[in-house]
Amino acid sequence: MLETADTVVRLVSIGASLLLLLLLLAGQASPGIKVTLVGLLLGAIAYLINSSFAFRSVWSPIGLLDLFSIFVPFWVWLFARRLFEKEPWPAMLWIIAVAMLACWYFGNFQPWAKLIGFYTVHIIGLLLVFDILRTAIIGREDDLIEKRRMIRLWFPILVALQSGGVLLFEIISTDVFRHDVVQLANAVLIFSLTLFSGLALLRTDPELFNTYKDRTMQPTPANQLSASEQVLKEKLNEAMRTQHYCTSGLTIKSLADHLYTPEHRLRALINQRLGHRNFSAFLNQHRIAHARMILADRDSVDLPILTIAMDLGYNSLPTFNRAFRAETGTTPSDYRRDRLANPHGQN
Repeated sequence: MLETADTVVRLVSIGASLLLLLLLLAGQASPGIKVTLVGLLLGAIAYLINSSFAFRSVWSPIGLLDLFSIFVPFWVWLFARRLFEKEPWPAMLWIIAVAMLACWYFGNFQPWAKLIGFYTVHIIGLLLVFDILRTAIIGREDDLIEKRRMIRLWFPILVALQSGGVLLFEIISTDVFRHDVVQLANAVLIFSLTLFSGLALLRTDPELFNTYKDRTMQPTPANQLSASEQVLKEKLNEAMRTQHYCTSGLTIKSLADHLYTPEHRLRALINQRLGHRNFSAFLNQHRIAHARMILADRDSVDLPILTIAMDLGYNSLPTFNRAFRAETGTTPSDYRRDRLANPHGQN
């Protein structure tokens, strides 16, 4: 009975995944999101076949299926990173991909290293699941998009239950394919993740699935703001004019308290009316503009960059350097040198 239910759920999930692959070609999601979803769907199909005792009794497992299967945590991780606009370093992508590929090779073609490859790829997968949870939780306060804030709550839970749970179970159990209850629960969780991908594609939301580089939208003209929005915007502009953005550890909640306004109203104004997707992007717009003025000031030439960063509210120099480079394409020290060497150049 359980094996039959497991097989039915897997077949439905495979069919749904194939349909989503077709829909993906006509979807409006960004290329980066599409690539991760294609990898995720193909990997899920391979895993549904490869991890089923019933399917394995019909089709002998082949290395290619195993290769697609072990990359599922990688694609889920990359999808979450891009959805939450936390693109990993390219070097990190290559290191993880090569490490997982090496584990697959040793696990399938080098009998003496089979256990090493098995445990290593599972440890990598668990670390990726942990990073998804960390990225979702830590970044939720900074996120201004309400739909994505909700996704940050339940999507990591699904991933932790399915990917994290299965990885742990496979490490502990030596005969995972014969645990009917666990396999059925696993298939249901995979189907839930497939449904999430389906809703994402069938109701593609530009606010959620634009490219991570496109971090701002067009602000709403002042004459289209409601009276309450106009008043709140004036209060926000005044706070920025008095350099409240320099407050160390400033959050959307503390700024809302400072303005005596509900947090959800401030979030809506900064996101939907001013066009910012993250609170940190809104702060950086003001902080980096201020930093550029200081760095271009000859009277401040001896002011350490670390001091500038701390005065602007950054908690560390690397954080300031990353934010400055993201806004200007150069480092603070290079910007200072170029501006002082060419005082009449553009900022």
